[in-house]
Amino acid sequence: MAAKDFIIELGCAELPPKALRTLSRAFQEGILAGLKEAGLSGTDSRVFATPRRLAVMVKDVPLRQEDRTVEKFGPALKAAYDEKGQVTRAAEGFARSCGVAVSELETAEKDGAEKLVYRAEKKGRDAADLIPGIVNQSLAKLPIPKKMRWGSKREEFVRPVYWVLMLLGEELIEGEVLGIASGHITHAHRFHHPDPIRIESAGQYKDALYAGHVIADHDLRKERIREQIKALGEQYKAEVVIEEDLLEEVTSLVEWPVSLIGRFEEHFLDVPAEALISSMKSHQKCFYLIDEKKKLLPYFITVSNIESKDPEQVITGNERVIRPRLADAAFFFESDARKSLESQRERLKNIVFQKELGTVFEKSQRVAKLAAWIAEQCDSDVELARRAGELAKCDLLTLMVSEFPELQGIMAYYYALNDGEPEELALALNEQYQPRFAGDKLPSTCTGAILSIAEKLDTIVGLFAIGQPPTGSKDPFALRRASLGVLRILVEKEMDLDLQQCVAQAGNAFSGIGDTDPEQLNEQVFGFMLDRFRAWYQSEGVSADVFQSVFALRPSRPLDFARRIHAVHHFCELPESEALAASNKRVANILQKETGAGDKAVKPELFREEAEKALASKLGELEASVLPLFDAGDYRQGLAKLAASKDSIDRFFDEVMVMDEDPATRSNRLALLAQLRSLFLRGADISHLHRSQ
Repeated sequence: MAAKDFIIELGCAELPPKALRTLSRAFQEGILAGLKEAGLSGTDSRVFATPRRLAVMVKDVPLRQEDRTVEKFGPALKAAYDEKGQVTRAAEGFARSCGVAVSELETAEKDGAEKLVYRAEKKGRDAADLIPGIVNQSLAKLPIPKKMRWGSKREEFVRPVYWVLMLLGEELIEGEVLGIASGHITHAHRFHHPDPIRIESAGQYKDALYAGHVIADHDLRKERIREQIKALGEQYKAEVVIEEDLLEEVTSLVEWPVSLIGRFEEHFLDVPAEALISSMKSHQKCFYLIDEKKKLLPYFITVSNIESKDPEQVITGNERVIRPRLADAAFFFESDARKSLESQRERLKNIVFQKELGTVFEKSQRVAKLAAWIAEQCDSDVELARRAGELAKCDLLTLMVSEFPELQGIMAYYYALNDGEPEELALALNEQYQPRFAGDKLPSTCTGAILSIAEKLDTIVGLFAIGQPPTGSKDPFALRRASLGVLRILVEKEMDLDLQQCVAQAGNAFSGIGDTDPEQLNEQVFGFMLDRFRAWYQSEGVSADVFQSVFALRPSRPLDFARRIHAVHHFCELPESEALAASNKRVANILQKETGAGDKAVKPELFREEAEKALASKLGELEASVLPLFDAGDYRQGLAKLAASKDSIDRFFDEVMVMDEDPATRSNRLALLAQLRSLFLRGADISHLHRSQ
């Protein structure tokens, strides 16, 4: 069937840069889904997006749908005709739904019964008739939180729409999109090519816009900017720091990127680099440069949307604009530095952390107390941890953080050093927020790790105490991320803390708040946090069975939990693992039915079979060598040694009747199995590794 390229372009007022990528991809997906549903799928597609346009091109779209046979089955003949052969209401209703008389229906066998069937040839429709509806349907589904109207129109979109280009090959697809009639006309760069451009065919689109100083392909434009700013950095023998989020935003702000480098006065470098960088990025969307020692240089790169005949004028203008922004940052820093962090603490009483959990001042008191307790468990500096907790939130009231909230913690570090606080404490004030996201670095100092744990635990336990845990996919306070952060610190920093004790200690500060019983609160939070390991190890390729074998024991020390996981993961690779898992499952099932079997001691004098004597002997040997390994946390070596019990266990089940008629013999054999089960449970419940066939 004949096919041609299809192009749809919406010309808009400046689209929101941070949403441009999302909107363009959703538009593309909607168009492709609509074409597929209509039987008009193309061979390939491409999306275009600039500040003034959203466009999708689909290659080789069929010019019309294929003709198809419609087949619709109705009631069985027994239900369609009564005993006298008269048409029933069921048959009449089916015929009416098909738009025909009963006499025009056919019969065919389906699902073992003879049924009425309607068959008809349905002619395919022209693509040009269907595409306007597909486009409008796709636009209606775009993820736009707030839509707007413009002029006297009733149509709504993220921004006003001024033109619609819609072609199938050389053919204009006539129709209205968001109240705008489609045409051949598009518009290129507002200054370099202000005249309209007539597009005669879909294949001309990209090149015609490029000739009009518009790089319509978002990815191509993004790489053009990357190349330009890297080249400028090389000219100055410096490294340009390219943050992908900023690069994406800048790409969405320009249609014809021209990168220019400017300079600012060196005295601004006395201000913390992070403050200058935030000012350049947030206000001016500029990239910054560093030297080989990663030190900030007095240069910036801006991306213009016009190719000026006098670029120096543009550079001078940007320097003139950025200078007062940097001066503001310098003023904030100098003003904040005149006051100590501690002097800000009293004002935290005026900031509510959470209505039921009190002020930020009260939170800092709780965190300081918890941090001191954790430091004591770690044999760390208790007073340093307490002091860090007291000062942790004081920078929230500084001018710098008020202007640049993303600098909280970072500015606390600089202000603490300015106050003469110890370096480790200053670092901890920033590290309390680490890890900020998945894969983020962890605190480098012991005090930082302690403060981060205390800060996160206080939030988690507090919100559980007032009945606001995460529900389903909703986690407004990011408690899952905070929990995973605590686990990562404890495991990767090898801090052998008892999480359940930490949670209980944090919970002491919330006694009397909420209706939850303290023990119940402790159990809820501990279970919630321990369950975060599931996603962690799933991402590392650890099977659900391996995770469950450790989770079933609920080890309260995350570092110990992690060691067991890795040990079981290794154990699964041993040739004996499958048989031992099956045996443990069998033992667990037997003991589950016999309450109290594990409370009795094994009596060697009651052994009657060589196989049970051999198993008892083997367990005695293994206990002597394996238990010290488990006590030392060497679960990998301990489980590996337990693999040697396979032959003795197999022989026992082959030759010994556990449920012997003699009560004493039966009880002794159950006690032996309980001893076997208990030994394995010191490492993990490997019965979870066995799957019934």
